[in-house]
Amino acid sequence: MINQLKFDFGTGESGEGYSKLRADAWYDAALGYGFVRQEHSRIAAKDRGEPEALRRDFCIPLDAVFRVDVPDGVYTVHALIGDAIVPTETTIKAGCGRLMVRRLRTSAGQFIRYSFSVWVTGGRLELAFSGLAPRINALEIVAAPQVRTLFLAGDSTVTDQPADGYPYAGWGQMLPYLFKHDAAIANFALSGRSSKSFIQEGHLDKIWAAIKPHDILMIQFGHNDQKPDEERHTDPFTTYKEHLLRYIEGAREREAYPILITSVQRRYFEPDGTLTDTHGDYLTAVRELAAEENVPLVDLAASSKRLFEELGPEGTKSILMWGAPGEFMNFPGGVEDNTHFQERGAVRIAELVVEGLREQQLKEMLLLLR
Repeated sequence: MINQLKFDFGTGESGEGYSKLRADAWYDAALGYGFVRQEHSRIAAKDRGEPEALRRDFCIPLDAVFRVDVPDGVYTVHALIGDAIVPTETTIKAGCGRLMVRRLRTSAGQFIRYSFSVWVTGGRLELAFSGLAPRINALEIVAAPQVRTLFLAGDSTVTDQPADGYPYAGWGQMLPYLFKHDAAIANFALSGRSSKSFIQEGHLDKIWAAIKPHDILMIQFGHNDQKPDEERHTDPFTTYKEHLLRYIEGAREREAYPILITSVQRRYFEPDGTLTDTHGDYLTAVRELAAEENVPLVDLAASSKRLFEELGPEGTKSILMWGAPGEFMNFPGGVEDNTHFQERGAVRIAELVVEGLREQQLKEMLLLLR
């Protein structure tokens, strides 16, 4: 694992100890870093002539991706963002669309050093920049094996959805921006999995191979446990609870902390405007198991029910994957999905999860939240 990499973006003299990167600094495998060539990316560089090396110049990475080759592990990224003469707004995503920085705004002359931690797999860290007026002045990337990791086990409502499905997103994908750089999110959730199939396919073993003492395991299953096929189906009060107990006991055996989460609701309404409960006994079973095993519970089913009923049948379309023909580039024929979220909805559900964590008043968790 590397110890530290430092990059200074722009056209002026580089800061001491920093590698200089201009707008045409395309990724070079020999160097192991650079901007990824993409048809839609627009990158410019400016020098405001200020005296301080890291603040005087910057790159404007509009819909651009910066790649750094690093060994797998956890890294803390310190990003310096700002402009001496105009306001800025920057969003940064890591890897498969994981939201790290959301609409960070600076005033003219203001510079913010924003830090976040990233769980890196595949031997490369990719940072995707967007926003109304994005900036990157400098980056420091530091190996951070001591950072606590939040592992997510769950289904398609939680997982990192691929870029070609945008704006389709899981709430786990949006969770990182709500945490300080003292925590990294490792999203192992996968579409179509139940508490049973996630174990049988070996995905839980991958978590056990990576988790360390004092890490956290957050567990949300239920959508696919209801499915009738033998590979996924579980019975709420027997096999469903038995499988979830394996997650709890496995985390505790490794001195990690399990947290149970009830399944987020689906968008189905009764004629009177109340939400239809499609999960039934699976919600009761999770709540019972949390009480029986003294495990913290985030009741996302309850909080998402309140949100959906507040928004109503039409308002919920703005957070679920509902789009008219031509509205979403990746769904040219339109889409009507009452289970999965578009990005703005996934952000709202992630916020509900964090609200639920705050309600638990877990001291160690509260220290990790922004």
